[in-house]
Amino acid sequence: MQAELAAYLEHLRSERQMSAHTLDGYRRDLDKVRDFCEGEQLSSWSALDVRSLRRLIAKLHQQGQASRSLARLLSAVRGLYKYLNREGLCSHDPASGLSPPKGERRLPRTLDVDRASQLLDGAVEDDFIARRDQALLELLYSSGLRLTELTSLNIEQLDLAAGLVEVRGKGNKVRVLPVGSKALDALQTWLPLRALSNPLDGAVFVSQKGRRLGPRAVQLRVRQAGVRELGQHLHPHMLRHSFASHMLESSQDLRAVQELLGHADIATTQIYTHLDFQHLSKVYDSAHPRAKRRSEPE
Repeated sequence: MQAELAAYLEHLRSERQMSAHTLDGYRRDLDKVRDFCEGEQLSSWSALDVRSLRRLIAKLHQQGQASRSLARLLSAVRGLYKYLNREGLCSHDPASGLSPPKGERRLPRTLDVDRASQLLDGAVEDDFIARRDQALLELLYSSGLRLTELTSLNIEQLDLAAGLVEVRGKGNKVRVLPVGSKALDALQTWLPLRALSNPLDGAVFVSQKGRRLGPRAVQLRVRQAGVRELGQHLHPHMLRHSFASHMLESSQDLRAVQELLGHADIATTQIYTHLDFQHLSKVYDSAHPRAKRRSEPE
């Protein structure tokens, strides 16, 4: 089973060009399935059936695994069996027709516009790290980049004159995004400082030794900025969520926000309509006379 699993993961890496982060997720999920099979004395992938896989899902759910995580595991299993069937190693898919237990849908956490401004509009020290961090924070919020899109970004993908950035998202899909004026100013201030570090490659965001910043380094810098400027936990994806929510509040154009975020399915983008509705509800509750009267003590 391990050899076939390793072959599938190599297929995802080399032929599907799956990102290292996504590949690690698939590996962890499929390792759980393989370990379960070994515990059940199922010696091959062809021996895993729907009933056994359903038991595994129920077991993981009882252990507190989130519905979203279980959905990802089932997706990984479907992908594996599609590969095994194509290679003639199997003739069924135990995940066919299975769905994870429904869980509470959590809305993404965002900053409101005032808090985003508070984060970005403070005084910035004129040094290498401060200017770099300001540029990456501005770009994350300005263009709604994923963390991996930011860390893989190279100089040639920036067109500062046109105010555009080209990124490679999930599935190696390319999209061209606008860059706001504040982010452009921050990048133009940062790039001359970047050159002083003698960068080892074309990375836009580098350490003082010229090495490309990795995801963990960016997460740390964003978290520290959140504590320093806002007194709260902050992560890169919260800036992406904030970008999407603020764009939708202002434009009401769901399709445009879908394109900007690089979502393959508009259903993924629709979660931001719930956030927008919450915003409208708060405005209503604070502004409508009858809503105000309802909240007054008797």
